[in-house]
Amino acid sequence: MTFDHIIIGAGAAGCVLAARLSADGERQVLLLEAGPDFPTVNQLPPEVHRAYGYPGIWGQAFGYSTRFGWGYRARATDTNRDIFIPRGRIVGGSSAVNAQIFLRALPEDYDNWAAAGNGEWAYEKVLKCLKRIEADADFDDDFHGTEGPIPVRRFPLQECGGEHLAFYHALRDRGMPDCPDHNDPDSTGVGPLPLNNADGVRWSAALGYLTPETRARPNLRIRSECDVGRVVIEQGRAVAVEILGESGSERVSGGEIIASAGAIASPHLLLRSGIGPAQELREFGLPVHADLPGVGRNLRCHPQYGLTVQVKPQYLNTGDEPPIQIGCRYTATGSALRNDMFLHPGSCATRNGFYDAADTGMVGFFLVAAIYLAEGAGHMKLRSPDPGERPLLDYNYLAERLDLDRMREGVRILLELLEHDEYREIAVGPLNMDAADAESDAALDRWIRGAVETSHHVSGTCKMGPDSDAMAVVDQLGKVKGIDGLRVADAAIMHDCIRANTNLTTMMIGERVAEFIAGGR
Repeated sequence: MTFDHIIIGAGAAGCVLAARLSADGERQVLLLEAGPDFPTVNQLPPEVHRAYGYPGIWGQAFGYSTRFGWGYRARATDTNRDIFIPRGRIVGGSSAVNAQIFLRALPEDYDNWAAAGNGEWAYEKVLKCLKRIEADADFDDDFHGTEGPIPVRRFPLQECGGEHLAFYHALRDRGMPDCPDHNDPDSTGVGPLPLNNADGVRWSAALGYLTPETRARPNLRIRSECDVGRVVIEQGRAVAVEILGESGSERVSGGEIIASAGAIASPHLLLRSGIGPAQELREFGLPVHADLPGVGRNLRCHPQYGLTVQVKPQYLNTGDEPPIQIGCRYTATGSALRNDMFLHPGSCATRNGFYDAADTGMVGFFLVAAIYLAEGAGHMKLRSPDPGERPLLDYNYLAERLDLDRMREGVRILLELLEHDEYREIAVGPLNMDAADAESDAALDRWIRGAVETSHHVSGTCKMGPDSDAMAVVDQLGKVKGIDGLRVADAAIMHDCIRANTNLTTMMIGERVAEFIAGGR
């Protein structure tokens, strides 16, 4: 059987594409996912079903050795050369195991994509897609949607935990504006974060879009635990995918192939298929079907660090508290980029950090600072043509002076917050930083370079752009340059990173590309 559309990756964009394209009964759609499938909430295993508690979210669902993650590692800086990069390997992708912050990019982010030659992504054109996705329980106006497949809610202040209220009050006392709705296009300051959470369940793209009714469509087939080795390209056209199995490979033909495997797995797939920098492909004996030097380059992400704060025994949490409730967006000193910084507390800190499933002993909470539009960029490259071998990843954090300056300012703000009366009442102090680490800017810079981690928002590795952009991999419709019948539709095509968590914008990319396809483009 030849499918009209083969979608590789059932993540935030892939689930949206599968649902929207299969709504047309004349289209035969195949959705492929390397990880397992749990069609309903009741079928989800506890470590995925639980929306609360970092040990459950990160350690078990996203941890180092789990069936729900890819186990990527990367260089962050010269002094932090091996960090864990969590990406979901499950139907729903990273949206099934993430921290649930459902934050929109700023209008300027989308307009900047448009100004770079991608006019179809201007804010006024994508707003309808953003509204179509969400069922916002708190706001109903021109900027929000109330009938979409993904529930959105915010914790009212009266429901927030002590470490979150202390964060809110400490920042308000520093003069930070109150922000009741971070998804308002003009918002800034501190307030409750929008979360894709309903009744304690993380509402993934799979739960929202691949409903029982959608799954029952005769023209939609979902195959889980299904690894794709490469896209088959003949005479400049993508014609099939090669699915790997224990008994060998299986070829499945498609009229159009759509890579929606994420900003690491999608460029990795293109490289294995002979699409990318010609010299790199030849080094591994791969055919060069399209010489596109931008594949795997322009790796953008939000660098972050987290202070692990010990609390007094009487304030110790159990690990079942909602981990993220309140956040703050602000503009760094001297920055021309509005809301380029993000701070938030996080409950349920263990001594060993976010990802250690074995360490369930709580010590307190986190205070996190992140650059939400960094100047620096990294890259990914093939380690080998073997699909089972993870690529080389270099996030190249803090190579730009402005990035380091902004991170230093952010951590000093966090340290100042801990001096607030409400934090003095509950907190003992940081566990992963000594007083000497903050004695001077030089000392703090050393600490930051050694402590910086990822915010899990990798993007830009197959960026969109006009033909005049030599590093563009796809055009603004997601079509891979030089190859017919092949698109990329996920966070990889972002022209630049956004000043927000990437989950919602990646779903929007799925919605927008589905519109292009439905319109015959």
